[in-house]
Amino acid sequence: MQKLTKEDIAQEVFDLYDDYAHNKIERRQFIEKLSIFAVGAITLPSLLSFITPNYVDSILIPLSDPRLKTQYIKYDSPKGGGRIKGQLSQPLEIQKKLPGIIVVHENRGLNPYIEDVGRRAAIEGFITLAPDALTPLGGYPGNDDAGRELQKKRTHEEMLEDFIAAYEYLKSHKDCNGYLGVVGFCFGGWVSNMMAVKIPSLSAAVPYYGGQPTKEEAEKTKTPLLLHYAGLDTRVNEGWTAFEEILNKNKVEHTAHFYQGVNHGFHNNTTPRYDEAAATSSWKRTIDFFKEKLVKK
Repeated sequence: MQKLTKEDIAQEVFDLYDDYAHNKIERRQFIEKLSIFAVGAITLPSLLSFITPNYVDSILIPLSDPRLKTQYIKYDSPKGGGRIKGQLSQPLEIQKKLPGIIVVHENRGLNPYIEDVGRRAAIEGFITLAPDALTPLGGYPGNDDAGRELQKKRTHEEMLEDFIAAYEYLKSHKDCNGYLGVVGFCFGGWVSNMMAVKIPSLSAAVPYYGGQPTKEEAEKTKTPLLLHYAGLDTRVNEGWTAFEEILNKNKVEHTAHFYQGVNHGFHNNTTPRYDEAAATSSWKRTIDFFKEKLVKK
């Protein structure tokens, strides 16, 4: 079986995967359409293997990292799913209370990539909480396809309440300084935008390729925003102009970065949509933004 590289794959394959990953087509349709691109030495199994997340070889900060105290906790979400599981991570040795970050997963539950992101942020000097909105359904099931199917069984609004409850839990944590931000990816990007709408005391929000609030919701935004968009992600990007007009009108602090030539999901280093330059640059901007907004001297 030929070992594929990103350069071997047509952009249409990435677009097709995006449709599948966002529930626009069923798996049967995805496989049928993907088979069109299986030509010559590029087989359908090799395409499927290449496009599927590789969690085994992609973790940057392992769960057992000795610099961190990482554990799974449960917190109350009375307006959401009841009792929600989350990964809580913080530096092992702390001299003072830490700023907090809520890390919000994509549309497939708390998978190993998002857990890793939570630990990456904790290494930078934050206390982080990465909730699993699939907890009421048994939690992340171990693979993304099943995770997407489970997440479709909950409403966005109910899951949003789980992340708002996570904010309240972390804000009152004994090791938190009370200044919190949120970073989220895809579905989590929408949640990040909506937490900026719903929580006036939220100090910073960083949505990665996240859907924008409605006009009425956007009018309520006060939180400083750092927004990351993928240049090839026309599906999400089409909502930016109207959102930007409202932010400008209301003088909401915001900076948007568009990373040209990269796909939706470019920060996720477990799939071939990953772009190292864009991911590295955006993450540095994210951590710098959180340090500016959450670290109080």
